[in-house]
Amino acid sequence: MTMKDSNQSDSPRTFPTTHWSVVLVAGHKSSPDADAALATLCETYWFPLYAYVRHRGHNVNDARDLTQEFFARLLEKDYVAAADPERGRFRTFLLTSCKHFLAKERDKARAQKRGGGRSPLSLDLASGESRYVAGPTDTLTPELLYDRQWAVVLLDRVMRRLEEEMRESGKADWFDRLKGFIGGGSDGATYAKAAEWLGTTEAAAKMATHRMRKRYRELLRHEIAETVAHVADVEDEIRSLFATFSG
Repeated sequence: MTMKDSNQSDSPRTFPTTHWSVVLVAGHKSSPDADAALATLCETYWFPLYAYVRHRGHNVNDARDLTQEFFARLLEKDYVAAADPERGRFRTFLLTSCKHFLAKERDKARAQKRGGGRSPLSLDLASGESRYVAGPTDTLTPELLYDRQWAVVLLDRVMRRLEEEMRESGKADWFDRLKGFIGGGSDGATYAKAAEWLGTTEAAAKMATHRMRKRYRELLRHEIAETVAHVADVEDEIRSLFATFSG
């Protein structure tokens, strides 16, 4: 099986409907599809919001409680009805909604009331703090940290999707040896060494990497399309998220 057979196709394999578009189209209406889409997005992108709350000065326990409570209310209340479809990035909506939530919570005696025993999402909040302290925080504003962590989560998901595709097609070794070249470098490794390990030629290793990069870009576009209201916003969102790494 060639790399083209295992990695590349003329159209994406199977992708869900643009999740955020489903939520926005549902608007004020009750829609099981929209509810499921919103829950999936929240479960995917909860950590950037947790990092934002922590960087606003809340301690670990409060940040966990606030994050959980925010998502509980987001899923139970009609917050989405206030979202503007014309400015409808889920990333922006989530942060704006959280800011409003924190402002309302600031003067309340929250500890006894927060959560109410609800657990609407399976958020691995226990892992949030280790991820938070491992990342760069000292020189970033809470908003920039939020955007950067959003980009990190998204890029990790794209790489995992690519890995899953290649493993399913029997190309796990190719992925393991060539994944580092997708971004342009592989920690001192060379194509010659990778090709030797894979039992192929250097030219074949380079061609395989080219196809992996192409598929990675396709997957990236589809992942981002799940978080914006319009396909036309995808390229702008890509530029915006990558810009967070130079801030």
